[in-house]
Amino acid sequence: PAALYRKKSLTRPSLAGQAKLGRAQSTQRAGRLLATASQRIDWPRSLAAKGQAKLARPHLRYRKQPAGAQLMHCVLLDTSASMLRGQQLARAKGYLQAIAQQAYRQRDQLCVLGFSGDSAYVIQAGAKAQAFNDGWIRPIAGGGGSPLASAISLLERLLQHARLQGPVHACVWLLTDGRFAQVPEPPHGAGQITVVGFDRGGLPLQLSQRLAARWQADWIPA
Repeated sequence: PAALYRKKSLTRPSLAGQAKLGRAQSTQRAGRLLATASQRIDWPRSLAAKGQAKLARPHLRYRKQPAGAQLMHCVLLDTSASMLRGQQLARAKGYLQAIAQQAYRQRDQLCVLGFSGDSAYVIQAGAKAQAFNDGWIRPIAGGGGSPLASAISLLERLLQHARLQGPVHACVWLLTDGRFAQVPEPPHGAGQITVVGFDRGGLPLQLSQRLAARWQADWIPA
């Protein structure tokens, strides 16, 4: 009935009120999204804090990411001859697979550089991580020396180019056994560096751990 309709219409907010309510809800949603983005779990540091214990909430560490910056996982994969011993390169490729999957779930970018022989090379340029990665990870081969300095120089150039498109927060992963003739300076412009140690076989030289300490980077054993 018309009378009932008029009664209900009196309780509805005005157009200005609806707009104000919509802006408030939009602001709340944006705040929740921003809080989520700035409170991402930093798994390497969390697992290092966990040690041999069962993972619990006090172990969790969070990554500080500048608001509005695109997170890019930058993987430096050691494909030298020493990584072929004990199937370490195969294990590193499995670790790379896990990083790629994590980047895809979080809708982050992924950049993968390999280094062996006398130079570094691009395996995956910086772009949105994909769901299926086995097709390009499985064929990665190894052999030769460990030109880490070349990989760092190539990474710095790629990051400089990527930042022309907007702010980028670079999360660098170095997957290596730490067997380098010379250790260069860490990548310039990296927001966070994690060294994943694959130094197994023979004496426990802890080379990757020493490299992480020199770079003041996080270190976790593979």
